Amino acid sequence: MNEHYFSARPASPAETRVIDVVLRGRPVRVRTAPGVFSGDRLDPGTRVLLDAAPEPVPTGTLVDLGCGWGPITLALADAAPDARVVAVDVNERARDLTARNATALGYGNVVVADPEDAADLVADGIDELWSNPPIRIGKQALHELLRTWLGRLAPGGRALLVVSKNLGGDSLHRWIESELALPTSRLASAKGFRVLDVRRPSA
Repeated sequence: MNEHYFSARPASPAETRVIDVVLRGRPVRVRTAPGVFSGDRLDPGTRVLLDAAPEPVPTGTLVDLGCGWGPITLALADAAPDARVVAVDVNERARDLTARNATALGYGNVVVADPEDAADLVADGIDELWSNPPIRIGKQALHELLRTWLGRLAPGGRALLVVSKNLGGDSLHRWIESELALPTSRLASAKGFRVLDVRRPSA
């Protein structure tokens, strides 16, 4: 079935499967399905991000942009139980899987939403955003997505983005600094991926 994980309504059968993964040192059992990003495993880039990221802020609003079946959401919810974690995805199957996985693991601090509804949930600003952004939607759409969501960072907020070097990680680093005027550093580089640390200066 030829479809993209960023389709709003995947056409492939929604046959879930259970896989065992390790998220920031914690073994968990989760449900995945076809038609979502990396539906059969923990994506290598996501693993690099989760391994490199420091502890998130303990309270406030945390966002997983492009949640897929929810590995980043689950890691954030576990690390910051007193924070609200907003899982965002255009893909309704991804949102359903993330919600089911969060519930199964007992994370009551997770809210799952499509991008339109999520905008209202983060109206007061995002304290921390972690994302393996959908590079394959194309450069223009990716830039528009990041311009929107990085623009929602609260003063003093940060974003951690993992991007393949071969898919433009270094050029995206330069674009964020030059076009969005947000200080950006390379937090980590491993297995062909860059982890970018984007900051919004405090007011």
